[in-house]
Amino acid sequence: MRLLQIDHILVISPMYNQLRLLIEKENLLNQFRFLPEGELSESDLRWADALAAFNLKGDLDYSHLKWVHSLGAGVDRFLYQKPWPENVLLTRTVCSFGQRIAEYCLSYILKDLQFHDEFHARQREKNWQPMTPKMLGEQKVIIYGTGEIGQETAKSLSQFGVEVYGVSLSGKPKEYFKEVLMVDSHFGKLSEVDYLINTMPLTEQTAGFFDERVFEQVNDAGFINVGRGASVNEGALLSALNRKQLRFAVLDVFAVEPLPSEHPLWNHSGVVITPHISAVTTPEEGAACFLDTLRKLEERKPLGNVVDWNKGY
Repeated sequence: MRLLQIDHILVISPMYNQLRLLIEKENLLNQFRFLPEGELSESDLRWADALAAFNLKGDLDYSHLKWVHSLGAGVDRFLYQKPWPENVLLTRTVCSFGQRIAEYCLSYILKDLQFHDEFHARQREKNWQPMTPKMLGEQKVIIYGTGEIGQETAKSLSQFGVEVYGVSLSGKPKEYFKEVLMVDSHFGKLSEVDYLINTMPLTEQTAGFFDERVFEQVNDAGFINVGRGASVNEGALLSALNRKQLRFAVLDVFAVEPLPSEHPLWNHSGVVITPHISAVTTPEEGAACFLDTLRKLEERKPLGNVVDWNKGY
């Protein structure tokens, strides 16, 4: 790890005040400026050696910075369809995202298996009609993306006996997956699985990935998207729901956020919408990961959260 002299740091975030309180408690020698999103200026950037933020303003020049840290797990807002200056180190936040997303996915799978919606509807009708819930250990799940978040989700599900398959660019075996398939060879597995979970980052390769080719192979499965909304062709998703190839879709991310009020996904009976909350960066975790990365940089220790800007994650 090369030595980076970080004296001036900008922190740009909707939660900048909470981050200020947490970071200033550390009594660091670095100088900080804490600003809300939208108030970052060219003069701020000229002052700074480093920047921590969720997003980058498109009309500013970041090339003279030494280090940029994403306060979120994803970095598509920094890299997708944008050039990245080779001399600028890019890191990302690593915290409880994997566990949060695992629990989010597990909650909706259990809701489906335990017939929550059906029993609630029968309760309103005062209709005593038993149904036997299904077991997690009888299910097959395919997770797209086998990185930290995908692997943590696979770990949680496999502990309940779920048969978990993964899909990645390399097809490299990973713990907690029965098998990891390469992107080009996963189609044959789709007709067997009960649930598809997307945890992939948004890159040139994953944009529009879930399209007719994928959904036409699925047989009455549930789809959960906690990756990025632009990975899904929304027209193909709606068609798959209407044709009953997909039994339901749980969507936490969308190509346009907030999801426009006129969008047909809002009113579809087979869709559950949540407002990008499956893996929220808390001020405490965001500050902790940023401070840990800063200390390691200053002490020239190895970093586990460096982004490969060529790959986009």
